[in-house]
Amino acid sequence: MSASRPTSRLAYDDASTPAEMRADCLAAQAALALPLTAAAGRLSQEQPKRAEIEIPAAAARLARAINLQLDGD
Repeated sequence: MSASRPTSRLAYDDASTPAEMRADCLAAQAALALPLTAAAGRLSQEQPKRAEIEIPAAAARLARAINLQLDGD
C-alpha cells in the first residue's frame, strides 16, 4: 500500500461567498414557503366528517379477544 501524497486542495471548499450562499438560502426559503402556505390553508378548511365509523368484523373480533371496548359495540 502506498502512502498518499499531500495536496494543496482542501478537503472542503466553498465555491461561493457568504453573501451568495445567504442569497441562495433566502431563495430556497421563499420557494419552500409557497407550498407550505398553500397546504396550511387547505388544512385549516373545514373537512366533511363521516357520520359513522365502520369497524370491520375482523377488527371487532380481535378487539373482543383482547377485551377492548370499541364504539358501536
